[in-house]
Amino acid sequence: MSAATEKRSAKLRISIYVFAIFWLIISAFPFIWTLWGSFKVELDFFSIADWTFALTGERTTAEYGRAFTAAGYEGAWVKEEFWRNVLNTFIICFFVVCTSLTIGTLGGYALSRSGYRYTFILLITALIFRAMPPITLVSGYMLPFFEWNVWGKIPTTVIVLVAINQPFTLWMLHSFFQNIPKELDESAKVDGCSQFQAFRNVIIPVMWPGVITTGLFSFLLAYNDFAVTSMLLSEENRTMMPQVAAFLGTTYTEGNVMFAVAAVVSAAAPLFVLVMFFQRQIVSGLTAGAVKG
Repeated sequence: MSAATEKRSAKLRISIYVFAIFWLIISAFPFIWTLWGSFKVELDFFSIADWTFALTGERTTAEYGRAFTAAGYEGAWVKEEFWRNVLNTFIICFFVVCTSLTIGTLGGYALSRSGYRYTFILLITALIFRAMPPITLVSGYMLPFFEWNVWGKIPTTVIVLVAINQPFTLWMLHSFFQNIPKELDESAKVDGCSQFQAFRNVIIPVMWPGVITTGLFSFLLAYNDFAVTSMLLSEENRTMMPQVAAFLGTTYTEGNVMFAVAAVVSAAAPLFVLVMFFQRQIVSGLTAGAVKG
């Protein structure tokens, strides 16, 4: 390799690194800034007189004797019992993911191995319902929920979220199953397995990254949902997102804005941990879904 080529290659690597670092800073700045501000008082973080108060924490120091304070977290988690909203969120996400994956794996596998013409019609129908705004579907549930006295309850919200997210889960898992050669099913049957045994013992272990990827996306859809949960859950069963709006006082009663800042950081932190923990499975799952096997 000539000196000129090596020089161009070094410049290209430096440019890539600089761009990656610049993009990382831009992407991470909102969360880092919110995390920083969550340890300040409202007069510092939302200062109109001088924006540098958010950096120096002058009024935080004047009020608490130090530049940082956990008053926002204490108010949200202890005073307003934000931990209840966190618990409600994870309960809903757990049952949504388990139900969606159970139905999605069985349905996706059946549709991927089916030779009937209605398979394509079912998938297109599911896609049409998934393309519709969820809020338009929720409005149709309201009247029977009130009549049956099931509005405001967590199981009701789980059922609605599963109904909304199931088409997406079905489409993703169907594409993953299609990328698995049918010869694996046939080999398992030759060895004495039934259709379900072949599905459970042979196919599922092969496409496990796809199941994790689909489950993670299903989890995120339920975790970040605001419209459905704010309409269907009562005050005592709120999840995190409606409760953040309640702290801001824009949807419910007036609240403390720093409680909302602390709650936003608390809600975002588990997502970073989750994505970092499952990053390999996500990449391998998306790759498996993008390449025809």
